[in-house]
Amino acid sequence: MPAPRWLGRFNRVATNRVTGLVAPHVPGFGVITHRGRKSSRIYRTPVNVFATPGGYVVALTYGADTDWVKNVMAAGGCELETRGRHVRLIHPQLLHDERRLAMPGAIRPILHLLGVSDFLRVSAAPTTDTSKATDAASERGATGP
Repeated sequence: MPAPRWLGRFNRVATNRVTGLVAPHVPGFGVITHRGRKSSRIYRTPVNVFATPGGYVVALTYGADTDWVKNVMAAGGCELETRGRHVRLIHPQLLHDERRLAMPGAIRPILHLLGVSDFLRVSAAPTTDTSKATDAASERGATGP
């Protein structure tokens, strides 16, 4: 069973403000930036996140039925700031895994104690190096807007 809703409301008002300052720099944490489905407001949500081949997996400590998860699913992606890096994430997928195999081995017992078995898997968007294209265009004498 995920964390109770009242704890989520408390964390949104109090804890997340402090956690949001350190989460982008601490291993195992990050901040997801997403847009509200109805309000179009930009939100920043601290999360437990771990790198996987080609992307990341987020432990859904409050379950999959939270507003931020719904926002990410509806938008088809989000931004992640983790360990000082900014990454565009795409193709969100909800996973239910009682064995927590997507998580690092040391984290699994903690998530088991918390009753967390829902996860969000996201792919890192391909990055493009526009500096090379810009350099090539300037060598040809091309001008841009």
